[in-house]
Amino acid sequence: MINLRAVTPKHDALGGVSYSNAWTVNPGKLWRIEGGSGPFVGLAVHAGHEMRRGLRSVLAIDDDSRLREEDPYTDRIAALCGTHIMTFRSRFEVDLNRVADEAICVQPEDCWNLRVWKENDGLTQTMYRRSLVEHAAFYEMLGSLLREIEEREGRFLVLDCHSYNHRRAGPDQPPTDPEHNPEINVGTGSMDRAYWAPLVDRFIGTLQEADYLGRHLDVRENVNFRGRHLARFVHTHFPRTGCCLAIEVKKIFMDEWTGALNKTAFEALLGAFRATLGRVEEVPWTR
Repeated sequence: MINLRAVTPKHDALGGVSYSNAWTVNPGKLWRIEGGSGPFVGLAVHAGHEMRRGLRSVLAIDDDSRLREEDPYTDRIAALCGTHIMTFRSRFEVDLNRVADEAICVQPEDCWNLRVWKENDGLTQTMYRRSLVEHAAFYEMLGSLLREIEEREGRFLVLDCHSYNHRRAGPDQPPTDPEHNPEINVGTGSMDRAYWAPLVDRFIGTLQEADYLGRHLDVRENVNFRGRHLARFVHTHFPRTGCCLAIEVKKIFMDEWTGALNKTAFEALLGAFRATLGRVEEVPWTR
């Protein structure tokens, strides 16, 4: 068996990555930056579903199973921000919210016990390395973009948008216990929470008060998700100027088994986030 993880490239500094130059990354096929004014930056790195051509022939997982573990529609939440990055590739090609040596699901235990690759004639070392080049290139781009926004705005808020399944037992089975699975989980695990308290408290409080189909949303902090690599990247390199909130929305706005969107529920969700962003700028962000 090839030890794929032995060839992981290293992220050594902001904008400084070391990886093989054997492939040229075409950013236009991997992501699109929608630039805008203001301090808000939106990302939805698990919204993409595309796989590059060389990988599709060695996949064992089917498209429906992939889609169920991806985060469709979250790119539209990210698009509420003045600057947002649309990523096109599936998390099963490269997971941009994991550190490099965990970014490729090699074995079933890496991702919900799903077998992603064919056992014979499956993922090769060459394929693995090429995916990691994409991971390194993404973080090189992100670091440079955030530095530009920092210089322009003085501070910025990143919304790291995700969604999660709550009917894993089956479409006709009871959902997971809501006590441990809020409708919106705000992950703040890697930041200086006391320093960013005015911003985080206003964001969560406003989202809790927002109207959602005539009621309030269950919004809580660090219940089942605390944020992963993307949030840590922001807080490591921009500890006093960049705040990243890892947003996990329970898939109450869609059918997680078919992928069908409940347009009414989703528009109400977007309205809640839009109202929240509108009030965040009204208060000091740090203490």
